[in-house]
Amino acid sequence: MDSGSPIPTAFGGQLSGKRVLLTGHTGFKGSWLAAWLTELGAHVTGFSDGIPSEPAHFQIAGMADRVAHRLGDVRDRDAVARVIGEVQPDVVFHLAAQALVRRSFEDPARTFETNTLGTLNVLEAVRQAGGVEALVLVTSDKAYRNVEWVWGYRENDALGGEDPYSGSKGAAELVAYSYMKSYFETGETKVATARAGNVIGGGDWAEDRIVPDCVRAWSARQTVTLRHPHATRPWQHVLEPLSGYLWLAARLLANDPRARGESFNFGPDANVSAPVVTLIERLGDRWAEARWVVDPAGLAGRPEARLLKLSCDKALLDLQWHATLGFDETVAFTADWYRTFYAGDADVWGLTTRQIGHYTALAAERGLAWAS
Repeated sequence: MDSGSPIPTAFGGQLSGKRVLLTGHTGFKGSWLAAWLTELGAHVTGFSDGIPSEPAHFQIAGMADRVAHRLGDVRDRDAVARVIGEVQPDVVFHLAAQALVRRSFEDPARTFETNTLGTLNVLEAVRQAGGVEALVLVTSDKAYRNVEWVWGYRENDALGGEDPYSGSKGAAELVAYSYMKSYFETGETKVATARAGNVIGGGDWAEDRIVPDCVRAWSARQTVTLRHPHATRPWQHVLEPLSGYLWLAARLLANDPRARGESFNFGPDANVSAPVVTLIERLGDRWAEARWVVDPAGLAGRPEARLLKLSCDKALLDLQWHATLGFDETVAFTADWYRTFYAGDADVWGLTTRQIGHYTALAAERGLAWAS
């Protein structure tokens, strides 16, 4: 990290020196968040049930040497309580989840146990242990009951979903709301929830996601099959919602009453929403080997929501947060990371932290409160 880097002073310096427990730290978003927290000077302990993919950003970035790596399952309440008691964190970020919609159809019980009861276990462990200053619970944009209207969902819109994944995330929000109202309206522990979705960026190799499917295929000179080319999504780079989670934690640490006990959407500007095929075309512009075809049969009879986007007005008004990157910048950050990796001999940690530094510098140039 360059001596003039804006990273250490971001988020008001609130996270420097803090003991942070991060559940789901081996996942795509979790690994990037662990890297950013480390760069901010936090002392990070991760809690996860294993490495979710091969390859995985957590492994190839050498994150096990940079954070305290604990294995455990958020469905195990005793294990969650034990790690919180041992670490005695100042801040907890709860990201551990079963995050794949398709898998939720195959194993709905595990999805609800992980996403809903896992959230309950974290809240209960924090309540029992005491000492935690800030807890940020991350759910999903799919926590909303999606009726495919053209405007963005607001934090007070109806929760719930038709598929097990969406239902589990809506239920997690209800559990969090109950705990925030019953136990955390006053006292040392400040709690908030964060909702985001459709995150892309380097280092994601999860199954059944469009960008990982593309880079795996294109790096092997294979053709990608698109199941839902016209489904519209508010694409955002992984650093966008992570900046929201970090800033929300910083505002909780600063005792900001606008953050405590609240839920916030973190998403891109409206003009970043685009059909899947447009995303693939833009990625293809930066990848010479890009090839794709459309599967008219779709996903085995299971339809996907064609339109889902969030209103982030509350985050703008109460936290002075908004997205930093435009659509083309989001694609460029993502494609450049993967192209560098697949070129061979990449320093993944250096590549990751350079992008964090670049993103932070852009946010500062564009007047984002958290980067000032």
